[in-house]
Amino acid sequence: MAAAVPLQDASITLAAPDLPALLRAQQQAFAQDMCPSRELRLDRLARLERLLDADAEREFAACIAQDFGCRSRVETVLAEAIFTRSALRHARSHLRRWMKPRRVPTSPIYWPGRSRLYRQPLGVIGIISPWNYPLQLALAPLVGVLAAGNRALLKPSELTPRFSQALAQRIAAQFGADEIAVVIGDAEVGKAFAALPFDHLVFTGSTAVGRSVAQAAANNLTPVTLELGGKSPALIDASADLARVAPRIAFGKLLNAGQTCIAPDYVLVPRALRADLVDHLRRAVARLYPTIHDNPDYTSIISERHWQRLRDLLADARARGAQVIELAPAGEAAGTRKLAPTLLLDVDDSMRVMQEEIFGPLLPIVAVDSERDALDYVNARERPLALYWFGSDRAARERVLTGTIAGGVTINDTLLHIAQESLPFGGVGPSGQGHYHGEFGFRQFSKEKPVFIQSRWSGVSLLYPPYRPFTEKMLKLLARIS
Repeated sequence: MAAAVPLQDASITLAAPDLPALLRAQQQAFAQDMCPSRELRLDRLARLERLLDADAEREFAACIAQDFGCRSRVETVLAEAIFTRSALRHARSHLRRWMKPRRVPTSPIYWPGRSRLYRQPLGVIGIISPWNYPLQLALAPLVGVLAAGNRALLKPSELTPRFSQALAQRIAAQFGADEIAVVIGDAEVGKAFAALPFDHLVFTGSTAVGRSVAQAAANNLTPVTLELGGKSPALIDASADLARVAPRIAFGKLLNAGQTCIAPDYVLVPRALRADLVDHLRRAVARLYPTIHDNPDYTSIISERHWQRLRDLLADARARGAQVIELAPAGEAAGTRKLAPTLLLDVDDSMRVMQEEIFGPLLPIVAVDSERDALDYVNARERPLALYWFGSDRAARERVLTGTIAGGVTINDTLLHIAQESLPFGGVGPSGQGHYHGEFGFRQFSKEKPVFIQSRWSGVSLLYPPYRPFTEKMLKLLARIS
């Protein structure tokens, strides 16, 4: 394990009264350059990428591992560093096209006038990032923010203090405080941050906290992008190959010990296949994680409070009649803040585990009697951030795609839709609003300003008063051609 990274003093921490001054400094700087050149935006993206060089990557991975108690460097590199570098390279390669004013059709009755869409920066964007993927979920939205020409304030989670300090120090080394600044503090600082009059606010976290953030932003009429969570289902069709399905569900569920907003929250499987699925999942978990207690590849639960919350979900489910199957392959007891992968059978809606987002390595399996029952089960609940479908029946796949609403979908795997820069990432309803990634992020953090350019000769002048019989003839002509 890497040597401990000591926490620095709170020299970069800002008390709530300091926040308005920091925001004003960025607003004033933006007012001096309201449309940064492509060269400046590329420079900012390049400086952001330097935060992910080999030395920084090692430091971030070590800090995150210590904040969690145990987290594999591979998971941090795979799910956070590589992910963010891919987003940066995508933005750099497409920035010229994204910035270019767009020609759009003009109604024939206003020819030879022309219509254009100009994409301009909004100003100063606030980003409140969570603890579960602290690097990715701070920097991925920042890519779109910088590409669009904005400035940004970041508020990382207080549950990852070592990482937050390291991020603040490295950003301060690459950017002026009037470009990007990191605000470190507890939940009270977070509340004050959300109440600032940003030009746009991005929040990633729980639905409950997201509601509070949206209410705080509403006082300033600040538009928000909310990336929340919810209970993301995995639907297994009768045509699915369970030997192939089980490792993919297990990986998607157990990455970061299930502390992933788009992790499969529960599985819907045909009743006749339930026992086989359990057997395949047992074997898949044994291959992925031969041990739990001392396994450096298996992530700890982030805090004692969250660990106890998951234990309480298990106890509640067991007390209400759920069959609990702990998949600890070596038969060992889980270590401090490590919770063994666990399947729950015979669950029902009275159990908290079926009411709350799990955010841990517990996987309820719900047996259904038909495809219709599975769709009804999903649609009777709040719209999820992600949905997964497994099978080879294309007609069944289309019925699921057209018969459900979710923030994003991966077919025959889990998680991977979030890694596609050409697809938007975002929720719907209680799982979020707004989206980013790739050009979708550029547009989210821009004002697409409509512009009509009148020609030297304007036919509209024929409709100026005083109105005459000729005007009535022109109105009839316009009614026919409009």
